Amino acid sequence: MPCPMQPWHLHPLSLSLSLSLSRLYSSQAKRPSRFTAGTVSLDHFLQRAKALSLWRTIVRGCRKISDTGTREETLRFAREEFRRNRDVRDLTQIRYLISTGKTQWEGMERYITGL
Repeated sequence: MPCPMQPWHLHPLSLSLSLSLSRLYSSQAKRPSRFTAGTVSLDHFLQRAKALSLWRTIVRGCRKISDTGTREETLRFAREEFRRNRDVRDLTQIRYLISTGKTQWEGMERYITGL
């Protein structure tokens, strides 16, 4: 039994608990953060924003397609294209893909509005 004059933080049980907690926190602090591990340049960040904007435009535009099968097929095609190219890191290639995607979508929109 601890001495009544002994502060609680010097109790052997609390000391071992605080040591194990400090080890736990220190081991977590040494792990790389998921944010620092995948930092990107400003150009990559801006291109990502453009890609997300294109994706949202496609999803919103697909809502206008009345035929359910065509709508699902169009969304599936777009999703697969985005997934297939998600690991591209070259800025020139990313810009090309976004430009090509916009052009393809604009052609598709003209077809959708013509229905």
